[in-house]
Amino acid sequence: MNATLKMMVNWILGLSLLALAGVTQAALKPGDMAPDFAAVDTNGNKVNLAELRGQYVVLEWTNNECPFVKKHYRSGNMQALQKTYTGKGYRWYSIISSAPGKQGHVSAAQANELTASRNASPTGVILDESGAIGKAYDARTTPHMFIINPEGKLVYMGGIDSVPSTEQADIAGATNYVKAAFDAIEAGKPVAVPVSQPYGCNVKY
Repeated sequence: MNATLKMMVNWILGLSLLALAGVTQAALKPGDMAPDFAAVDTNGNKVNLAELRGQYVVLEWTNNECPFVKKHYRSGNMQALQKTYTGKGYRWYSIISSAPGKQGHVSAAQANELTASRNASPTGVILDESGAIGKAYDARTTPHMFIINPEGKLVYMGGIDSVPSTEQADIAGATNYVKAAFDAIEAGKPVAVPVSQPYGCNVKY
């Protein structure tokens, strides 16, 4: 590579890093208002985030073909969380942002079959085929978890737990960040880890 070409490559890389830095600075953070969205779940129910003020809302990005998602469903870990918090009256929405033709894309009927076969119990499943909701939240992996408080603010965003693996055996020794966040909230304490690095498969926009 000659000196001129090398200089051009470095210049382009520098611009790219500046652009990425800008994206990072503009990214959502705990305490921000959660981006509003309106959708219809796989049972035909309207879901409007603005109308859910006054309630806790959990958003779970998912892809049934992702081995990291399979880890948490085959173990029953995700279902246990869903049942615990929907049982307390919180809203839990599983969101599928896989585009048509991409891994994890399903129809509404297929999504409902998955919910039944896995004994899952989210409040609803939302198909985000355009990726609009996922991109608004910068959802990057499956799973990627978000907790929204009754004021409509983000209080947790990140991984489901602290061990980024596909091994079910690792769940027992991991810190479950979703449970820890709700334990703190219900005890009237600040969330100790309000943001963490999400892990899993890339969302298939």
